[in-house]
Amino acid sequence: MLNFEYKNQTEILFGKGQASQITSRLPKDAKVLLAYGGGSIKKNGVYNDVMASLEGMTVVEFSGIEPNPSFETLIQALPLIKAHNIDFILAVGGGSVIDGAKFIAAAALFEGDPWDILAKGAPFDKALPLGAVLTLPATGSESNGNSVVTKRATQQKLAFGNPVVQPKFAVLDPVYTFTLPEKQISNGVVDAFVHVIEQYLTYPVNAPIQDGFAETIMRTLIDQGPKALSQPDDYDTRANVMWSATMALNGLIGQGVPQDWATHMIGHELTALYGLDHAQTLAIVLPSLMQIQAAQKHQKILQLGRQVFGLTADSDEQLVTQTIAATRQFFEKMGIKTRISEYDLPQQSVDEIMQKLQENGRDSLGEHGDISLDVSKKILEHAY
Repeated sequence: MLNFEYKNQTEILFGKGQASQITSRLPKDAKVLLAYGGGSIKKNGVYNDVMASLEGMTVVEFSGIEPNPSFETLIQALPLIKAHNIDFILAVGGGSVIDGAKFIAAAALFEGDPWDILAKGAPFDKALPLGAVLTLPATGSESNGNSVVTKRATQQKLAFGNPVVQPKFAVLDPVYTFTLPEKQISNGVVDAFVHVIEQYLTYPVNAPIQDGFAETIMRTLIDQGPKALSQPDDYDTRANVMWSATMALNGLIGQGVPQDWATHMIGHELTALYGLDHAQTLAIVLPSLMQIQAAQKHQKILQLGRQVFGLTADSDEQLVTQTIAATRQFFEKMGIKTRISEYDLPQQSVDEIMQKLQENGRDSLGEHGDISLDVSKKILEHAY
């Protein structure tokens, strides 16, 4: 097991009615920026619950944070923060809203061009405090310090991470997921599954606790994901999906083990260029990456097949093939296509993606740094 340092500062408020606890978690006399997306929270009751908990406080609303939050939208919050002396941000929504709120929290106190946080990895050590009310389980953003933001003008989707933007608390009420469209549930389950894979499907380092936790999360998603589609108002199913997505990326299963993230890096380019959902890009890239990197990931692919999918085979080679096929089939069972061509993109899209990978310096990806541009092209060609 590799050395690690681990601390998770986010207080999880899990279960029915936990939005009522927000008041007690906010600073006295807080001036709150309420950040949310397209307004669905006003239709499903979440907005009313949150506003009831914020009664008597100064609340300024900032709506319109889109899926794959854009830099252009997020910076519009900065004048509001300054004008109203905002000192706390409450993000209500899924990972995109929470990611956007993290960037706003950092940018509000950043001296210089906020885009440098993403484009240049500019350091910062202060940000506005924030909390989250999760409505879409997927990214785990509610309990980590990571954020991904897209700049529409340059078609760049870039990430940053810093513990100072990690939410102080997160409300996880499974009831808030009952009215989600099927597509969002499918995307969330696949996103969470691939988050686990990125921290698991590398090479063995004798970390049975991390591996065991990761395998449990993946088995839960494989079992509960389809049930979440067929039984949308089953509380226990939605609770298990929600907790799985949080546990997938709160940092715990990634401690002391090598991590990959090449699937995400390649996938980001498909979203930035063509607007594909994040989970769609992951479902496209991962099976082909597993195929092209089968030698490097041999032992963990075998472990995935045996421990997660419950597969047996006459040979290791056969088991590798079956495991990759099972991964693809799971994504398709969740209703997500796994080939670039299935999204009506032309063959030339491979070259366009490759150009963006090169422009963004993504030329040595993976846990070994051996996914060069040439290897990425093989992955994309296989995925087409």
